[in-house]
Amino acid sequence: MSDPIIDPAHAIPAASQLRRSRFRWRIIAFIALVIAILAGSARFATENGLSVGDSIARIVIDGTIASDPARLRAFEAIGEDDTVKAVLIAINSPGGTTAGGEELYDAIGKLREKKPVVAYVKELGASAAYMAAIATDRIFVRRLSIVGSIGVLFQTTDASKLLQTVGVDFDKVASGPLKAEPDIDEPMSPEVRASLQALVDDSFSWFVDVVAERRGLSRAEVLPLADGRIVTGNQGIQSKLVDEVGGEAEAIAWLEANKSIKADLPVATWYPTARPGWMDAGRWLGGQARAALGLPAEGPVVLDGLVSLWQLAP
Repeated sequence: MSDPIIDPAHAIPAASQLRRSRFRWRIIAFIALVIAILAGSARFATENGLSVGDSIARIVIDGTIASDPARLRAFEAIGEDDTVKAVLIAINSPGGTTAGGEELYDAIGKLREKKPVVAYVKELGASAAYMAAIATDRIFVRRLSIVGSIGVLFQTTDASKLLQTVGVDFDKVASGPLKAEPDIDEPMSPEVRASLQALVDDSFSWFVDVVAERRGLSRAEVLPLADGRIVTGNQGIQSKLVDEVGGEAEAIAWLEANKSIKADLPVATWYPTARPGWMDAGRWLGGQARAALGLPAEGPVVLDGLVSLWQLAP
């Protein structure tokens, strides 16, 4: 059987039509790619706090608090960005180091001098996290949020009996009797305890003073609430530790009513910054491994020294 004869007059238009069809699909694919890039760029800009016109900035304080240079840079950038009209501090934290709490308190205070700042507590805002919250203009909580735990502690371990049992002894040469104390291989001496108590008392006194100052209370009114107790959001409102019930929506409504901030402004998260999806997957896997060991999912594993902490975040 002979091959069919193709008329060249018909072959040329067909090939030309195929080329035009391919060209159209390439144009469509290119336009779709451009749209996807623009949409992704807009989303990245919003999630990372990049300027997209007037907006409200969001800072998320989640998990155990410690000093954080990246967080400080975010605060400084927000303060210098005239398109950011107000700031929301979203808190869900049991506290952390006293230095980390003080760092947050000071950074929020500096920002408050430039723009209105409002905090809202989700499940938990205790100790150093509460220290951060009082630096804002207004604190919103859920009725059953946990807040308070005003106080400071220094925690150590006395493993001397265990070490004696297994026959392990530590020795050291120090420049003074309080150097590198307390030591885990011996009970705490009265001198060491007294020096640490002075450390705790000094930090605690500052904490009580800033609570009194920021909440419009006398020191005498704060001290009964500063025994380390935690309270519900509702109890916190009654004792004037926080202001009113609400979340982000209520915080924005307050900004509109009291600071003339437009309620329809977009809210952009400035800290923590968004990360690629593969990094989030790695973060999740790492969190699962840490949880299996009984450790917090992220943040410092060990908080050495002076802390203002209710308990480690799950």
